[in-house]
Amino acid sequence: MNIFKKKDTGETTPEGVGKKLNRFLRKNAAGEKDLVETIRDRRKGLGNGRIFRSNSPEPGDENPSGGSDGKRSGSARSSVKERRERRVSWCFMLPSVAGVALFFLIPFFVVIYYSMIDNPVRHRFVWFSNYVKVFGNSAFRLASWNTLKFSVVAVPLAVSLSLLLAVVMEQKLPWKSRFRSFFLSPMMVPTASVIMIWQILFHYNGLVNSAFGGILGGKIDWLKSGYAQVPVILLFLWKNLGYNMILFMSGLANIPRDQIEVAKLEGATDFQIFWLIKIRYLSSTILFVTIMSLISSFKVFREVYLMGGDYPYDALYMLQHFMNNTFKSLDYQKLSAAAVMMAIFMILVIGALFLAENRFGKDLE
Repeated sequence: MNIFKKKDTGETTPEGVGKKLNRFLRKNAAGEKDLVETIRDRRKGLGNGRIFRSNSPEPGDENPSGGSDGKRSGSARSSVKERRERRVSWCFMLPSVAGVALFFLIPFFVVIYYSMIDNPVRHRFVWFSNYVKVFGNSAFRLASWNTLKFSVVAVPLAVSLSLLLAVVMEQKLPWKSRFRSFFLSPMMVPTASVIMIWQILFHYNGLVNSAFGGILGGKIDWLKSGYAQVPVILLFLWKNLGYNMILFMSGLANIPRDQIEVAKLEGATDFQIFWLIKIRYLSSTILFVTIMSLISSFKVFREVYLMGGDYPYDALYMLQHFMNNTFKSLDYQKLSAAAVMMAIFMILVIGALFLAENRFGKDLE
C-alpha cells in the first residue's frame, strides 16, 4: 500500500513522515506481521532521507506499472489451462483417431500401393498402367455405366419424394404417428424376405404383369430385360424413404416459425414460403440426405446379388459385381485400381455437393 502520496502528506521532512508512520502503525496494530515488518523497514530507510514503495500492491491500490504484471499472470494461467484442456481432448480423441487410421487410412494407402505394382509377389512399380487396363475393360465400363445410371435416377427420386412426404406429414393429419411407423417398417424387414416378395411381384407371370399387363402393352420380363433396374429402384425407394423422411421432418421442425408467419402476413403463397424459406433452411439437411442416399445407392449390391447372382442380366451388372468377381479371381491390382477410381469419383461428387450447399446456404449463417 502506498502511504506516501503527495496529495495525502502535507510535510516532506523525515519528522513529518515519521508521524505519519506512527499513526498508520497504531491504526493497523491488529494487521498481519509482514505488514508491520514492511512498515518498520520503511522507517529504517527514513534515516537516509529515502521513501520506500511496496513491491506488492495491496487491495484497492493501482499497479504502478499499469497492471501489466496482472495481465501477464492471467495470460500465463489461461495458456496453461488451454494446454491442459488440449491434452485432455487429445487423450479422448486418441482411440478414435487410432481406429480410423488403422482400419481406414492405412488400408487406403495400401490399396493405392497395390494399384501401382504389377503383382503382390514381385512388387515392381508399373505406375498408372493398371488404371489404363481397368478403364479399358468392357466389364468395368458396363458396371460403371449401370451404377451411374442407377444413382442418377434413384438418388434424386429418394431425396425429392422423402421431402414431399415430410412436408405432407408436417400438416395436421389424423394417425400421423401410424403413417410414420408405416414408412419406417421397411427398415425392420429382412432383405432376403423382401427379395423373395419382389421376385414374386416382378416375375414374368407375377402380380405386376397380371395387374398391369394390359396397360403396359403386354407382359415384361422385368428381371431379364432392359427394365431390370426398375424393380431395384422401387426397392431402393421403398427401403430409404422412411429414414430420409424422418430427417427432413426434424429439419422442418427447426425452421423459425416467426419468418413463416411474417411471410404469410406479407401475402406470400405456400409455394413461395416453401421455396424461398423452407428449402433454404433445409440446405444442410438436403446435403446430408443426398450423401446418405448416394452411399446407399452404391450399397445396393446385396439386393441385386440376391436377385441375379454373380453375373445377372447386363442392366443389373453393377460396380460391386465387378469388384466381387475381381476379388474372387485374386486380381488385386485391377481391384485396387478400380477401388481408387471409385473413391476419387465419390470425393469429387461429395465435394461438389458441399460447394453447392455452401453457396446456397451461406446467407443463413
